[in-house]
Amino acid sequence: MKAVAVKELKEELTNCTPKELRELCLRLARFKKENKELLTYLLFESSDEALYIEGVKKEVDGQFELINKKSYYLIKKSFRKILRSLRKYARYSQKKETEVELLVYFCTKLKKFTPSVKKNIGLQNFYNKQIETIRKKVTLLHEDLQFDYGTELDSLNN
Repeated sequence: MKAVAVKELKEELTNCTPKELRELCLRLARFKKENKELLTYLLFESSDEALYIEGVKKEVDGQFELINKKSYYLIKKSFRKILRSLRKYARYSQKKETEVELLVYFCTKLKKFTPSVKKNIGLQNFYNKQIETIRKKVTLLHEDLQFDYGTELDSLNN
């Protein structure tokens, strides 16, 4: 089965009653965890972005505690997994400030992590790539936010 274009879906959804829309949303939520998470964000958490960010940070803290520190390979694999979930949560929000805030927090956690990421070339490159990603995203923000995040980035580079 081939999916139709978003425009066609939009047109078809305008013909649906509110009850039919509710049923479609609930059916979507049953099929994939990400759909359910997105609906949860949109219905319950989008009204208070700061609280949402704090919740994501707590989840990241929990994931950092579970990292297997036996080898740098496992550490890097865990970092990638955390970053994947962080990006997913930032995508739900669709706000650049939220994405930058979460990435800065992630890099702060990386910098404080023991064993240090500076002891392994792969982890150091991973860390530097995240810093560059943040730097690019900060340029898209308002000037005041650019200054605030710029000072945070400078502290992460030292």
